[in-house]
Amino acid sequence: MADDGAGNRPVQAKDQTALMVQGLTLRYNDVLALDGASAQFPIGSMTAIIGPNGAGKSTFLKSVLGLVAAEGTVLAFDGPVAQAMARIAYVPQRAAVDWSFPVRVIDVVLMGCYRKTGLLGRIDRRMTAHAMAALARVGMQDFARRQIGALSGGQQQRVFLARALAQGADLFLLDEPFAGVDAATEAAIISVLKSLRNDGATIVAVHHDLTTVAAYFDRVLLMNRRTVAEGPVAATFTRAALAQAYGPALMLDPTGKLGEEPSERPAA
Repeated sequence: MADDGAGNRPVQAKDQTALMVQGLTLRYNDVLALDGASAQFPIGSMTAIIGPNGAGKSTFLKSVLGLVAAEGTVLAFDGPVAQAMARIAYVPQRAAVDWSFPVRVIDVVLMGCYRKTGLLGRIDRRMTAHAMAALARVGMQDFARRQIGALSGGQQQRVFLARALAQGADLFLLDEPFAGVDAATEAAIISVLKSLRNDGATIVAVHHDLTTVAAYFDRVLLMNRRTVAEGPVAATFTRAALAQAYGPALMLDPTGKLGEEPSERPAA
């Protein structure tokens, strides 16, 4: 259930499923982009979608949302995704956005309210205050009147997260939210996402930095066009599963950092 506009989100049982994907298959001409990918995302969980370049991670999110046409079954909160769109917030890759479009930061965040007001609905003081509260949550309230194109990459990413917050969603789908951002922005974003998860929201994020998976997420979907493994980090984020997805050259040392097997490291 979405929040009431004041940030009050009902606690939901974690054994329920926010998103279920089964047999997702997609071809671009003769290229198989997704090959029967399947996964379940429990309510109140935080999942990293990881895999090598070209694994179909972004395509997976777009297919879930119906932005590209794929075969398979996708259910959000036990029903068709189209009927649950008001409960789903999507944060695309920064590279997919035209940042030259002349729009202010506050107007971008207010776009998250359109499902409540309609495209031609009136934006009143209460709605503006709601948007400003979302900006404050990501530390961007002082930039509300700036043009979005005048911001740094990290600031732009915070604004798009604020837009998702303003929507009051229960399910957040983010495509590489930490790509190209500074350390302070990454820390701010992960703090907000964990807070949302703790309040009962479900977070699904395409992620590329394997060294932070265990610290940031509680679940993993490891894929390479198909599902290689999914489940809790401790059970899924393993050397064997990573080698299956990325190839045997990619290994993790006991600290969770990327590296070679100790026996293969050159002598000092």
